[in-house]
Amino acid sequence: MKKKKKFQMNSKHLLMVLTFVCISAAALTFTNVVSVGPIRNAVGYVIVPFQNGINQVGKWLTHKGQRFQNAEQLAEENDELKERVNALMEQNNLLTQNQNELSDLKQLYQLDKEYSEYEKVAAEVIASDPGNWFNTFTINRGSNHGIEKDMNVISDGGLVGLVTEVGADWATVRSIIDDFSNVSAMTVSTSDTCIVSGDLRLMDEGKLSFSQMSSANSVTVGEKIVTSDISDKYLKGILIGYVSEVTEDPNHLTNTGYLIPVVDFEHISKVLVIKQLKQTGGN
Repeated sequence: MKKKKKFQMNSKHLLMVLTFVCISAAALTFTNVVSVGPIRNAVGYVIVPFQNGINQVGKWLTHKGQRFQNAEQLAEENDELKERVNALMEQNNLLTQNQNELSDLKQLYQLDKEYSEYEKVAAEVIASDPGNWFNTFTINRGSNHGIEKDMNVISDGGLVGLVTEVGADWATVRSIIDDFSNVSAMTVSTSDTCIVSGDLRLMDEGKLSFSQMSSANSVTVGEKIVTSDISDKYLKGILIGYVSEVTEDPNHLTNTGYLIPVVDFEHISKVLVIKQLKQTGGN
């Protein structure tokens, strides 16, 4: 049986075939015999979506980069605004503090004029006992400034209290609202005397009590109460407060009641100390 011969092409013939195919393809391209549209479409189906995807990624990265830059810029602007706000708040606090100090100085100046017959020295409060009220406190003036024990202290339009202890550059003041304080006082219109007693519990209601006032004369709400001329330590005529309530005692001889102190004993920062003692020449 004869074996079937296999088809074989030598390299020379293969080279001739490939050369012919290449020349034919080139000819077709130049002569536009064969349209390249289908080829371009086929390529487009593959490349265009890929290119669109790359474009979207590029846009997303650009957008994120821009947002990051904007965030950095906003953060810097926010820090600048915070610094400006802090600076403005500091300036406002300073202005408020200066305004309060100016107001206090105006009050002291007015008070100095009202009691111009007395020599006085101004002082600032540097410490006070715990609590809401300035019943005892320390000022930054002492014996080096001519301050002595039992000198009268005034502020905010009226009587604050007495100096009880003195150092070289400091002094302790006990105010008339302290539980151990008693002031001999009188009404301005009738000169009826009374005793004004300190009571911190009453100060929670914003008032002080008075007692032993003669009922011979009618005392009305709003009457001025000042230090009396028979006080052993307080100089005469210093305003204490205004009558808010009056009650006749069961003996029908005296009145008791309440008054509203003129001094704000919850906020004392500056005072005037009258450099004159009652027993050494005061009225």
